[in-house]
Amino acid sequence: MTSQQQIKIIKNTLGNSSDIVTRNINDIISYIYLESVSSDDKISNFLMQSITKITSIEQLFNQLKNNIYNSHIVIETDINKCYYYLSSGYTCLFIDNEKNFIAIETQMKLDRGVVESTSEPLIRGPKDSFTENNAINLGLIRKRIKDPKLRIDELKIGRRTNSKTSIIYIDDIANKESVKKIKDILNKIDIDGILDTGYLRDFLNKKQKTLFPKIISSERPDLACQSLLNGKIIILVENSPYAIILPALLVDFFKASEDYYQSNISTSFSRILKWVAFFITITIPSVYIACMTFNQEMIPNQLLISLATQRSQVPFPTFMEVVIFVIFFEILREADIKSPSASGASMSIVGALILGDAAVTAGIVSPFVIIIVAITSICELVFTDMDFINAIRQWRLLFIFSTIFTGLIGIVVMLLILIIELASIESLGVPYLAPFSPLNLNSLKDSIVLSKTNKREKRASYLTKNRTKVKS
Repeated sequence: MTSQQQIKIIKNTLGNSSDIVTRNINDIISYIYLESVSSDDKISNFLMQSITKITSIEQLFNQLKNNIYNSHIVIETDINKCYYYLSSGYTCLFIDNEKNFIAIETQMKLDRGVVESTSEPLIRGPKDSFTENNAINLGLIRKRIKDPKLRIDELKIGRRTNSKTSIIYIDDIANKESVKKIKDILNKIDIDGILDTGYLRDFLNKKQKTLFPKIISSERPDLACQSLLNGKIIILVENSPYAIILPALLVDFFKASEDYYQSNISTSFSRILKWVAFFITITIPSVYIACMTFNQEMIPNQLLISLATQRSQVPFPTFMEVVIFVIFFEILREADIKSPSASGASMSIVGALILGDAAVTAGIVSPFVIIIVAITSICELVFTDMDFINAIRQWRLLFIFSTIFTGLIGIVVMLLILIIELASIESLGVPYLAPFSPLNLNSLKDSIVLSKTNKREKRASYLTKNRTKVKS
């Protein structure tokens, strides 16, 4: 088959798309590429210069293969693989009566460069973040962990997208069973396409239903590397700036990568505040409802009189005004997140101050409810993982509705249910409440209170068997 006939087959299969570019040279050599993803400069520099230097048509294929000025060259027999290479920015070169074809990397740069993280900003620490370019993401990890034991296994997921998915771990630290389990799950995925790491969540979490996330999404390469050194596993998907970190435990959502760049005393204080904020944001609306509706004896007399005076003109019961304003603040938060940055801040001010003040003046809600809901929302802001924040929102509503009928008893019951729920969760076989349950004394040095670096000499036993971290 001639090279032009092969090119014609490919063009027909692609529907003669407008971005297809082909060229025939000396009626023997033909090449094809997609100008939407390929660079004309690379094709001119790497391909055309090599072809023009060929002086003999004998052993033409070997001469081209050995003389093309490009380090990314693939020799393929199956013409069906040509469509993947074309979409990946390669130029495919065909020669008359030659069953193989050559795919040369001529990819155009279509992604942004390395920029500062927007969803996980730091005061102190590295400012770079993952991008949509898979090679750059792998490079950000490689430059931090220069260890020959670092392993990067690649899969292609998606019948139509063929998205590169990288499983990253350190061979002598990571749990081999966990790595195998992740590979088995990913290999069984049969879906049209994977466009982001978020597509993998349901596949990785399908066995156990819970509101709390069992994976961490992060765009910070330093956090990913810290996790690798502790025995965790990273998943990267091309065209996604977020990495998946497995396994994820409850304590991980109270940590930040900059914790290790500050003094252990400052970090410990910050983590304690996060735990306090966690319980406040979940329980304080329900505690207010319980005290105002069923358990007024819990409130000092002077404060109770003040609250009763404030509520005297409010037509709704306590639980209804709390639910109304909790939902209002959640809508306001969603609007703030989804709005352009230029208008987001002003929208928050208008919503929180003007509408809140107008609602109190109109007698729709009492001033103390505004304070309660504001404290709840502020405490929620100390967390950055959206899946964890969504779990907090949903559990807050469960606490509120349980309190409507039983008061403080409902809060106690829901706390027990919450503990039972957390104790029943596992992430890749690791208990979600580790290192608290089961108790791991050594790992407590990096839990609520952070010890000094030279005191954290062992890795967690529930993550890896290679526990030596600091050698004295």
